[in-house]
Amino acid sequence: MLARLVTVHTDQSESARAGETRFPPGLHNAYWFSIFNAFSYQIVLGSPMILYSKSLGASATVLGVIAGMMPLLVIFQIPAASHIPRLGFRRFVYAGWGTRVMFIFGMALVPLTGGFLDARNRLALLLVLLFGFNLSRGISSCAWLPWITALVPESLRGKYLARDAAVQNLASFFTFLIAAGCLAGQPQPWQFAVLFAFSAVNGAVSLAFLKRMPDAPIPEEVRASQGPVPWLAMARFDPFKRLLLMIVGWSVAYGGMTAFTVAFLKAQTGMGEGQILLVTSAAFLGGLSSLWLIGWRLDRLGSKPVLTFCCTAWLAVLGGWLLLAGGAYPATLGVLLALQFCMGLLAALVQMANTRLAMAVIPPMGRNHFFAIYSVVGNVTLGLAPVGWGVLIDAVGSHSPQWLGLSWNRYSVFYAATAVVFVVTIVLSRRLHEPAAASMEDLLREILIQSPLRFWLRLWPRG
Repeated sequence: MLARLVTVHTDQSESARAGETRFPPGLHNAYWFSIFNAFSYQIVLGSPMILYSKSLGASATVLGVIAGMMPLLVIFQIPAASHIPRLGFRRFVYAGWGTRVMFIFGMALVPLTGGFLDARNRLALLLVLLFGFNLSRGISSCAWLPWITALVPESLRGKYLARDAAVQNLASFFTFLIAAGCLAGQPQPWQFAVLFAFSAVNGAVSLAFLKRMPDAPIPEEVRASQGPVPWLAMARFDPFKRLLLMIVGWSVAYGGMTAFTVAFLKAQTGMGEGQILLVTSAAFLGGLSSLWLIGWRLDRLGSKPVLTFCCTAWLAVLGGWLLLAGGAYPATLGVLLALQFCMGLLAALVQMANTRLAMAVIPPMGRNHFFAIYSVVGNVTLGLAPVGWGVLIDAVGSHSPQWLGLSWNRYSVFYAATAVVFVVTIVLSRRLHEPAAASMEDLLREILIQSPLRFWLRLWPRG
């Protein structure tokens, strides 16, 4: 299935004869890069790393620091953006991704140091390596979105983002199955070491495909520009400013959701590491489903109605988690899988819609710096949010008063607070500037009527 998703776009002969816009030759390497990159980063930035840190005695605040470190260090995109013209897009990204792979090899050795380092020192060493990994990623990632925006024609950006999300989520799903098998039962340190080594090897393989991607020329006026960058004026550009405000709302609401849901499953359901990874892997099947639900039609529907719909649907998902955390309903396997599936679906749709809208509203002149602002604002907020949520969770502590039939413990308070932030995000999404976007009625008709109808017509027997 991965191969089909990666190679389907190469069959463009009919489009060529019709004179349609096509993807540039060699872009399929970007999908292969995403696959092996997902095999790598989902382990060191996802639930396996959270579970290993928790096994070393990490508190909720420390887990928030780990979850927030990657987006926080994206702030280094601001000074790094000015150096992209000197190296070019591909060399800039390749250098940063290669550096971060070396840090993953270092992380693979940490679980093996238990003979001479106690849990506290191993956690400290892990945090240092994660800092180096995320710093190199944060610097080099500033060239990724400008590079893809320059490569992919405007009319095909939604299609590219949908395919990229599909292959990433499918690869992530298989990664979590592998991780669940590796950490089954009561995992020993060597099992975490094997898992981190798997991440490092796949990160190295992803570099081979990154190097084969076509580079994009940097406009001469960008190379020649040496004046001061008008950061404030860029941030005040009205369509861009509205998008930034929406990104802030989304990042505060979503930041820490994965990390603290894993912590909730570990603390209050009694599930083992392998079971937790199997349950959370359903989120990637949800992300893959985004390709069928809206992904192919994102260019036609627009980003604004998709964002409003997703943020509204998040309230229902958080209501489900609130009822589980508050003890109103038991955390059965079916309910957990359904909630994780919806989380993955909605998160993937929001990510695609945000990125596509940024590509649309950011002007070509100053594109590198606009994308640096976009990434830094969203990611720094995404990084600070789990730290704040972690402090809130630790502050609630063991308190669990009863109210409205619910136990208001640390996790039910967390889910209720994030729901309030999502309400604010819905308001911000309605203020986005996208004149060509479809109405909410058109989106609902597409989701509830047309897509299911086409699905059943495909399954209807033909005689």
